[in-house]
Amino acid sequence: MSEIPITWLLESDEPWTRYRTLVDLLDQAEDDVEVQVARAAMLAHPQVQDLMEKAATWGADAFKRHNDANYPIYAFSTLADFGVRVDDPGIKPGIDLVLSHRSAEGMFQSVVNIPKTFGGTGEDMWTWILCDSPTLLYTLLAMGLGADPRVQEAVAYLVNLADENGWRCKGSPDLGKFKGPGRRDDPCPIVNVYALKVLSQVPDYIASDAARASVEMLLSHWAHEWDHKLFMFGVGTGYRKLKYPFVWYDILHVAEVLSHFPSARSDPRFHQMLAAIATQADEAGYYTASSMYQAWKGWSFANKKQPSPWLTFLVYRVLKSVT
Repeated sequence: MSEIPITWLLESDEPWTRYRTLVDLLDQAEDDVEVQVARAAMLAHPQVQDLMEKAATWGADAFKRHNDANYPIYAFSTLADFGVRVDDPGIKPGIDLVLSHRSAEGMFQSVVNIPKTFGGTGEDMWTWILCDSPTLLYTLLAMGLGADPRVQEAVAYLVNLADENGWRCKGSPDLGKFKGPGRRDDPCPIVNVYALKVLSQVPDYIASDAARASVEMLLSHWAHEWDHKLFMFGVGTGYRKLKYPFVWYDILHVAEVLSHFPSARSDPRFHQMLAAIATQADEAGYYTASSMYQAWKGWSFANKKQPSPWLTFLVYRVLKSVT
């Protein structure tokens, strides 16, 4: 692993990068003055304020495809990645909206429009499928709502949905015969990523049977490299491109999630994945996005021409997990 460019990260004009570098790479405490200054600057930053405003539009538009990076769910999850908490100014309106929409099973809902070809109604409706509800649950947990009984109920329900080969494509009972474009008994790669993100926030589930099965599913899929797709997800050229925010099934997203689980960190397949990421550094040890979401243009991680401090931080945090 290249030497971490700490000075470059701490001199970044991105306060979220400075904040997380201090806490996650330098192991400084949250009450450290330098950490508090960086965190305050993050919360006051116009781009972070814009994300909070976007999160507060939750439910205004329906999901029609879950890799739409412009959807407010990814404003929520990105704020969670930065370290925004439920009691921070500006985030509560969005959080209250999420908490107000729960299914009879206790899962958090989105407005979704599922085509009739996939067993849906073709109309907007409040419901949940495993492509969206776990991301909401991850956000609530990461922002500090792990003790909330509603959140705990949703976690337990999610864990109970796991099968012996990981999580499959499933949705609310009110969706009837809904199923994504794959074999019913196959695990869905992106669902496993989202579900493991939830478990990564709950220590009691880190070594659970559900977690181990899901970790194995993702590592096994990687080991097949170019020749095996599940629900249209492969691990080819597109998968290996560095990309943020964490929306879909790609190498840095998967590696970040796996880095929280001991069963992955000790696995040679995970180390192969990290090596494929590490080779993408430039001579200075910086990382540049090799793919981007147009909806996030203006952020450093959505620029394929210049190194991104945030993307660089994310890579080194993942690499640190095995050192």
